[in-house]
Amino acid sequence: MNRKLNVNVNQLPDNPYLLLTPGPLSTSKKVKAAMLRDWCTWDQDYNQLVQSIRGRLVQMATSHPEAYTSILMQGSGTFCVESVIGSVIPPSGKLLVLTNGAYGKRIAQMAEVLGIYTIVVDAGETKPVNVKQLEDMLKEDTSVTHLAVVHVETTTGMINPIADVAKVSKQYGKTLIVDAMSSFGGVPIDVAELDIDFLISSANKCIQGVPGFGIIIAKKETLYTCKGLARSLSLDLYDQWETMELSNGKWRYTSPTHTVRAFDQALQELEEEGGVTRRFERFTRNQQTLVEGMHKLGFQTLLPEELQSPIITAFLFPDSPVFSFEEFYVRMKEEGFVIYPGKITTAPTFRIGNIGDVHLEDIHRLLQGVENQLFWRTT
Repeated sequence: MNRKLNVNVNQLPDNPYLLLTPGPLSTSKKVKAAMLRDWCTWDQDYNQLVQSIRGRLVQMATSHPEAYTSILMQGSGTFCVESVIGSVIPPSGKLLVLTNGAYGKRIAQMAEVLGIYTIVVDAGETKPVNVKQLEDMLKEDTSVTHLAVVHVETTTGMINPIADVAKVSKQYGKTLIVDAMSSFGGVPIDVAELDIDFLISSANKCIQGVPGFGIIIAKKETLYTCKGLARSLSLDLYDQWETMELSNGKWRYTSPTHTVRAFDQALQELEEEGGVTRRFERFTRNQQTLVEGMHKLGFQTLLPEELQSPIITAFLFPDSPVFSFEEFYVRMKEEGFVIYPGKITTAPTFRIGNIGDVHLEDIHRLLQGVENQLFWRTT
């Protein structure tokens, strides 16, 4: 099924810079090399590969795989979030969205565009979602049927208290949707233990594949109730799952074959690294080393340590009238690194991610590059 490519990956050209972003991110040479072969969407070998990926994803997501299934959906992570929002909430349903950043707000925007009755509980950009407020809302409004929350909000790098949210959600009998775009595969989570109904992620995040499709881990019992609910043809989550089940890995419409093959290699590399726990440890070491080094260079983080995820870190602009993020960005790119602009409205920030094929030696090189470019201190 998986014929090895006769490719010397060491002959592949190096990237001119390392992506220190929340995704797309820097990938290994073997992941890139996996895309050098063409695949037919109808071929049995390819469809068996799809089925293998689906099964391994469920095994990764929970210690109780018999209760869950996985669906692969073409498009970006946002497409996949919209496929869930638009496919699992009935016309009579009511969605409550917990927000503390741009991606939670995007879920609410999707729901409103789709004509779904939506309540937004916003904690602000620098605080975790408010579990006490959630419980008060669910006590007050018993007509809420579904709850959505972002696990790691990359607007700031915040990690939300997903276990506490899940506990309250299930206490009140709600269907729980978790946007784990920037955590699945990089932060340990068991969907069965938390009783999550739908968890959503993307190929080009912590699993270290390339863009092209997303992942939905779905509780079978809940998914079975969603037939015929979709508000979109191409983003119909139930039909996508049913086709993959009945046709042994076949996608309904043209699948991103090269991306799928690269993802298979990325999954293999995750397993070789030691699984999610070991990857979480690497990301955590990267992030802690980054913050310690940036502090020594005079930078301050937006969030306190206890709220910070190991995925991406927001740093405040230096207190200097001559600091320009645009100039800093260009200079860091010349050093071999691409960083990310800020996204919050309350403070000027920039962000540095440390997921992907990024290791401690890369973080040390980055810190040296930052030190080389402290142009505002000498102006």
